[in-house]
Amino acid sequence: MAKIEHISPLAPEHFPNLPVIGGVSFSAIEAGIKYSGRKDVMLAVLQPGSTVAGVFTKSATRSAAVLDCQTKIGSEDPSGAAILVNAGNANAFTGSNGESSVRAVTQAVAACTGLPESRVFTSSTGVIGEPLPHGRITSKLEALRGELSEDNIEDAAEAIRTTDTFAKGACTSIKVGDKTVNIAGIAKGSGMIAPDMATMLVYIFTDAKISRAELQTLVSELNEVTFNAITVDSDTSTSDTLLVAATGASEVELSSDSVEFKNALHDVMRDLAHQVVRDGEGATKFVEVKVTGAQTTADARIHASSIANSPLVKTAIAGEDPNWGRVVMAIGKSGAAADRDLLSIRFGDLLVAENGWVSPTYKEEDGSDYMKQQNIVVHVDLGLGDAEDTMWTCDLTHGYITINADYRS
Repeated sequence: MAKIEHISPLAPEHFPNLPVIGGVSFSAIEAGIKYSGRKDVMLAVLQPGSTVAGVFTKSATRSAAVLDCQTKIGSEDPSGAAILVNAGNANAFTGSNGESSVRAVTQAVAACTGLPESRVFTSSTGVIGEPLPHGRITSKLEALRGELSEDNIEDAAEAIRTTDTFAKGACTSIKVGDKTVNIAGIAKGSGMIAPDMATMLVYIFTDAKISRAELQTLVSELNEVTFNAITVDSDTSTSDTLLVAATGASEVELSSDSVEFKNALHDVMRDLAHQVVRDGEGATKFVEVKVTGAQTTADARIHASSIANSPLVKTAIAGEDPNWGRVVMAIGKSGAAADRDLLSIRFGDLLVAENGWVSPTYKEEDGSDYMKQQNIVVHVDLGLGDAEDTMWTCDLTHGYITINADYRS
């Protein structure tokens, strides 16, 4: 694995102080899957009555763990649940070995925790195509169970990292009557990030009481405007998984119609999604791509994706070059409706181009100054309609090449 020498310059100052989520406990341990000297396996155990919803990669080569989770996610079993995640090995493209490893791990976790195997969800992240040494995981389960604590969520966040330069966490709380509902989540993701659900591994926990079906409705909807609206390199992982679990410990019963809860969950999901982009491999700039004035939302997303995934746009931003011509190129190649003479381009509040050419008020030195910022907004108005969409991405630097060229060494 490539050695990460520096923390992303876009990283938050510290891991957030996440609230305890009643009904779930965490542990993490060093199992030596691929790394040494760091924890690389995490376990989360949820109390009986918990509901679990999820979304997964659409990759045609998705891993055995993803396939196993997809068969289980619709379960209405009132038993508790367990989530086990390992880093360093994706257990993907490993044929029947992959299925056998997942079965061995889920059976062992079930036996260790007393849960039905159908309520054990696993994820694996890391190198593709290498058999998972699952014995290194199962041999640590008793130790993992012994370390379970409601306070260990930060250790869990650390254990699921691969090329991430920092552990990712986010949280919020809302008041419902005289009771408090908490939401806390962790994520891993840095490279192989593109919208195709879920573009990383994400685990979010709440003490709200909500049915599995209602929770699934929220997760699927909010995913489209958070994790499916980010890209680092246009590559979709074989292992992408987002699981959201509700323990009901707060005794506050909610539904997908609860606007306050929906907004709170959206905030946590968007925060984690943004952190993944801010930890993009080699990233030095956080970029918001906003497209307005489209004929349809689908067209707006196509244009935003074309801009956000363009190596030419991303390298220009890395070089702090206000090369608006590359934005024009990305719009023109996307395949969605556009009219050269109607669109306008802004960098932040700076009007760069309009009416088919550079704006007469634009000064190159102003564009250059703007590109020196860490947070960049590229805003395109197509002038065709009222639909809009937003995506988030990062710049493309030589650091991305270094990390990925050395990934298996």
